[in-house]
Amino acid sequence: MIKSKIASMLEKATATAQEKGLLPPGTLPEIMVERPQNSHHGDYACSVALKLARPARTSPISIARTISDFLPTAREIEKVEVAPPGFINFFLKEAWLAQQVEVVRREREKYGNLDLGRGSRVQVEFVSVNPTGPLHVGHGRGAILGSTLANALAAAGYAVQREYYVNDAGAQMDAFYVSLWTRYRQALGIAAEMPENGYVGQYMIDLAQEMIAEHGRKFLDVGEEDAPSESSGQGLRELGKLGVARMIAAIKEDLRLVGVEFDMWFSEHGLYEGGQYEKAMALLKDGAYVAEKEGAVWFVSTALGEDKDNVIVRTSGTPTYFASDIAYHYNKFVERGFDRVINVWGADHQGHVPRMKAVVGAMGIDPVRLQVIITQMVTLKRGEDIIRVSKRTGDLITLREVVDEVGADACRFFFLARSADSQMDFDLELAKEQSAENPVYYVQYAHARIASILRLARERGIDYADGDVSLLNCEAELTLVRKMLMLPELVEIAAGNLEPHHLPHYAQDLATSFHAFYKQCRVVSKDKDLTMARLKLVEAAKIVLARTLHLMGMTAPESM
Repeated sequence: MIKSKIASMLEKATATAQEKGLLPPGTLPEIMVERPQNSHHGDYACSVALKLARPARTSPISIARTISDFLPTAREIEKVEVAPPGFINFFLKEAWLAQQVEVVRREREKYGNLDLGRGSRVQVEFVSVNPTGPLHVGHGRGAILGSTLANALAAAGYAVQREYYVNDAGAQMDAFYVSLWTRYRQALGIAAEMPENGYVGQYMIDLAQEMIAEHGRKFLDVGEEDAPSESSGQGLRELGKLGVARMIAAIKEDLRLVGVEFDMWFSEHGLYEGGQYEKAMALLKDGAYVAEKEGAVWFVSTALGEDKDNVIVRTSGTPTYFASDIAYHYNKFVERGFDRVINVWGADHQGHVPRMKAVVGAMGIDPVRLQVIITQMVTLKRGEDIIRVSKRTGDLITLREVVDEVGADACRFFFLARSADSQMDFDLELAKEQSAENPVYYVQYAHARIASILRLARERGIDYADGDVSLLNCEAELTLVRKMLMLPELVEIAAGNLEPHHLPHYAQDLATSFHAFYKQCRVVSKDKDLTMARLKLVEAAKIVLARTLHLMGMTAPESM
């Protein structure tokens, strides 16, 4: 990236100024190269002189001039200007900008890829909803954010594994088994009451009906026509396992509808069968991070700076969810050897982050290697009206209902449009509009319009392979090229800062630049040479826009 090259030039120039005694010695601050908001200030700018002013006891403008004096010439740079109060501004050569059209056309779907990760292994675990019910609209946000982040990390050169952690052990599964058993019996006309902690949604009634349609009265034991008894355990467990399998299949299908796929579905139950739980506990005991008190087993979090210790084994002898998470992260870091683990969790897991970081450290793993993204709540709206329940069931609004109404692409774009740590409104009516007001339609229409231009060229037999891109020199053309060159920078930001929400905003900006170019510049005209050059530019824009849409997991339509 030219941005990286400019940063390297600045670093070397500043170091040279230090060596010559024109700047005081010492560790240089991080050199940040940014895009100015005002294009009159150049394509890139750096404020390192402002950071050096105090230790150097010299004015920022003087430091900026000193650094700029040692900047080498570069074929990409037209000029360098020093501007008050101490910025160093870089202006790119228009001829070089035009040539980047050929770079994009050459790299095609690989354009935007980086080697930031250098193949280091990163696991992204997201969604991981208990298989006790369907995915609701809030789960969709984490699903789409996680999958897009994984795409960005892969584009940035990381070896990425996408994982779903199936919580198929513990008290919530017991409650699901009994709930389904109760609904099953009720549907067969047998009196049964739901437990206090039962799952009471309409989906459980539907699931029980499906089981009856497929298996009839199979799960009722002989003489088992009344209340459940100890002898009913076998039928209850068989029914429960089938119910869980059905729920997992439904979750997979819902995720597939929004383009979310996983490399691994990891079973919580397997942590106990595979011995990871015992190994992780032994590791914590060896480090004296485990204590027995009040009849329970505790992780001594206070020894690592936490406010309180945390139970890992209850007085009943059953492990807590925290214990399972400990074993799971032992498996991730120690057994599978991921260099970094990124968990995408819902807002209700905010308090779980510090103790998870603490226990990872207690296992001898640098806590920095564990990163957690917390996604905030989603409010569904129709215009100004907030939607609270499903019209169909009077219950929770499922992800599938939203996808069925607005489509997968709209779901992905809208869920990505806000940073994970901010609450968001999802306007269903806006998501369905076929107008420039709907950002999804606006962006995809730009791609479809580009495709139609290229189809027209083919229909007219225009071969633009030998087009001369040096003819691209008007403002609208070069503005579009400048915007296209931002994609690698956006990939770096999305992967480096774990912020995929920048991608939909970039897609809108790129579409705006293309629409402006299209309005001002006739692509296919009587000027054959200019037509060929502009067709190359249009093709490059199509490549970059499609690449951006695909990073977001969206389609790039050829017509609309």
